[in-house]
Amino acid sequence: MIPSGDAVITLREVTRATVRDICNLKTTPDQERFVASNAVSLAEALFYPDIAWYRAVYADDTPVGFAMIADEPEKPEYMLWRFMIDARYQGNGFGVRALDLLVAHVRTRPRATELLVSCVPGDGSPCAFYERFGFKYTGEEDRGELVMRLALTNP
Repeated sequence: MIPSGDAVITLREVTRATVRDICNLKTTPDQERFVASNAVSLAEALFYPDIAWYRAVYADDTPVGFAMIADEPEKPEYMLWRFMIDARYQGNGFGVRALDLLVAHVRTRPRATELLVSCVPGDGSPCAFYERFGFKYTGEEDRGELVMRLALTNP
């Protein structure tokens, strides 16, 4: 059953009991080239335990997505490393509300002044989503991906 649009969105730790459900979340086939699978993201987190902060996105008690940031408190910028909402749950506002929670979390981190994200341009790219959220293009590229910035402090 698809949670309603007014479901409570939370960011929860991925546990032994939930890891398979999180790994089974998928984007649309057209979006697969824009974001790594959650299994790959969790594997990368295993090799970067000092910086990878990751959570499953839940709508009420249904896992609907995944988010991971590079959390390096010695730096003022934090990086949205991965962010996805499963294809079945897109279009319900879950992504915006989950990103709101993620930004609120980053604002609590030491020295955090900005959240960066990079995205591959193209049809179906998440770049437009991030732009609507308030991210601005920096003019920089990272391995062919456009870098965007969200200021976390008032100018």
